[in-house]
Amino acid sequence: MNFLSLMTAAACLGVACTGNIGPVGGLAAGGEGGAGSTSGPDEMPSSTTADTTTSTTGSGGAGAAGGADCGGLPDDDADADGFTELLGDCDDCNALVNPGALELATVGGEGGAAPEPVDDDCNGIPDDVPAPCDDGIPLDDEDPLNAAKAVELCKMSKGPGDWGVVSAAWVMVDGSPPPEAEEPLANFHLGHGILPGFGPNVPPKAGARLLALSSGTARQQNDEGFESPMGFDKKYEGEFPEGFPKDPRDCGDLVPAKPSDPTAVEITIRVPSNVHGFSFNVNYVTYDWPFVCTDFNDYFVALLTPRPANLIDGHILFDSKRNAMSINNTLIDVCSCEGGPPCDLDGRVYACTSGTSELLGTGFEGRAGTSWLVTSAPVEPNQEIKIRWGAYDAGDHQLDSTGLVDNWRWLTEKDETVVTTPVERPAPEP
Repeated sequence: MNFLSLMTAAACLGVACTGNIGPVGGLAAGGEGGAGSTSGPDEMPSSTTADTTTSTTGSGGAGAAGGADCGGLPDDDADADGFTELLGDCDDCNALVNPGALELATVGGEGGAAPEPVDDDCNGIPDDVPAPCDDGIPLDDEDPLNAAKAVELCKMSKGPGDWGVVSAAWVMVDGSPPPEAEEPLANFHLGHGILPGFGPNVPPKAGARLLALSSGTARQQNDEGFESPMGFDKKYEGEFPEGFPKDPRDCGDLVPAKPSDPTAVEITIRVPSNVHGFSFNVNYVTYDWPFVCTDFNDYFVALLTPRPANLIDGHILFDSKRNAMSINNTLIDVCSCEGGPPCDLDGRVYACTSGTSELLGTGFEGRAGTSWLVTSAPVEPNQEIKIRWGAYDAGDHQLDSTGLVDNWRWLTEKDETVVTTPVERPAPEP
């Protein structure tokens, strides 16, 4: 029995409870493309994808507000979830069902029986689990809320007590505003793109678009505005984000240089009442290959506020050796070299088992990347968080790098671990 199933079972002792809550898929889940969805007139579609998996606890389904009778008065909060029947709680027996909850698809059932669908978010429609909302967004869209949509963060919060995106802004990697001068500002905006894929061999992990952030231009090779990642000078500098610089392991006395040409987005989100974490897919490509362990190696960052309790800062994108995302990260695997793979670069050995086909059509041919990874981190229910993704050159305007982000998922099981791992690839067809 998972953690939330145990909580639900405990809450149901002595009362007739309803609701099915479970994990939102595996961390490596998320195939190419996504199903369509609908939404209400005042909100964007939800960020949860349609292949949700749930564990079944209890039976029956919650209906309209006040549908479950746990005794007491309508303004009592019997399940202590912060919502009363008067505030729209349709099952005051179950702390995992309320207007602030994430809607989860009901699947499975005890002994293989088909369970009754559950209205987790008390909107009167059981199992209305929407899918991504990013179809048709232009590549060069400058609305940061559309950057949120591109990663499946779709639902807007209507205020306290309602989960979803609160705000979004284009920023530098340290969180400061973009440059104000006309040319640097135009170059800043070339550093983000909402793409239908990254070359022919890297489609989105969910929906129809992915978010690209680059120290050069966030464009595919044939896109308008593309500049070679050999080096696009955006003509501005930046400051280190909190917790940086981070010295790569096994690189001697290397001191990374300050950011140049940074582009980032920061999204503020209110967490659903029935989840304890999130995950997203990330893919990093860099023109720095094969020049490892230099002061000028680029970085791609993912910063979470408030920081997870077991980290010294909010940076959540690192390998098993705690290297931040750069050419010196052990997750680099889309690569090749003379006489390899594996590739030995001044004592740093890269397996390069993924080949280089994912670099075709990107401008990064002959360079290196990670392929799709998945990062997960814990959050508290109902908490307001900020996630900032961004890319920057280190100390110069040469040899650019790009990070791709997609497929945000809410996780319902409690896990304090922050981890980034490769996405399991399907076995090749015989």
